[in-house]
Parts: sequence; structure tokens; C-alpha cells
Amino acid sequence: MPYHMTQETPAQARIDLTPNRSLGPRGFVWFIALTAGFLLLPLIAVLGTVVLWGLLPFLGAALWGVWYALTRNNADQARLREELTLNRDRLHLTRHQPRGHTLTWEANPYWVRLTLLDKGGPVENYLTLSGGGREVELGAFLSPEERAQLHDDLTRALARLR
Repeated sequence: MPYHMTQETPAQARIDLTPNRSLGPRGFVWFIALTAGFLLLPLIAVLGTVVLWGLLPFLGAALWGVWYALTRNNADQARLREELTLNRDRLHLTRHQPRGHTLTWEANPYWVRLTLLDKGGPVENYLTLSGGGREVELGAFLSPEERAQLHDDLTRALARLR
């Protein structure tokens, strides 16, 4: 599960949310190797000609672009996370963005409204927290099923605090 809920005391809980990182190091190597193989496949027709040397830099640049995009995405996912701390006095949400920015939101848990939009939101099972004059999205990187499960768990945690 991309989120982990810790019940520290009956009156305090913490939820850590992280995106699912489905491409591991071994899968990365396989993907780059297969991509390189498929990019080199058309070069068979031009082996032994001058055209090969004209195409090779472009194919190398394309392979480097795929490698860079996957590496950057993996690094961004490693830095992206949300921490939700609940206690009787304060509900505090901190979102750590991939580029180092940190966004925070606080509200009184008694007045917080948890909303799950099955349909009609920007995504399926759109999960938001409202309170303190603001509405924030929670778990944007989770799958719809995970957001629904998080809604149920968070509803129970908020009921215990009230």
C-alpha cells in the first residue's frame, strides 16, 4: 500500500503517503536494453554505409532522452510524499514536492470535512480535505482504489478524534 497509517496514541495518528514506484532497477535495465535494441534494429539496413554514422547520433540522443526521463521521474517520485498528522487539536498536512518545495495546510479536525467524489471530479475518487478556509487534495498520486481505501481509513481516524 502506498500509504502507511500509524496510530501513535488513541488521540493521535499519522499517515504517510508515497507514490507507487513500479519500475525497479532491474526493470530499468531491461527497459533501456530493449529500447536500445529496438532503436538499433533499423540500422541493420544501413550497416557498412556512411548513412549509419549520420543516424547513430540521433539514435543515441533518443536513447539518452529515454534514460534521462526515466531517471528524472524515479528521482521525483522518491522525493514526493505527503504526511498527515492528526490529533485532537490540529490536523496538519505537509506535501513535499519533487523540486524541494514544501506545502502545508492546517485545520481543526472537528471542522474538517473529508470528501470523496466518485464521479465528476478531475479524477475518479477525487479525495479532498476542507477546513480552515481552504480545500486541499489528498493523495493525488494514488490509484482510485487506494484513494477510496484512504477515505475509509481517514474517516475512522477522524471519528476517533472527535
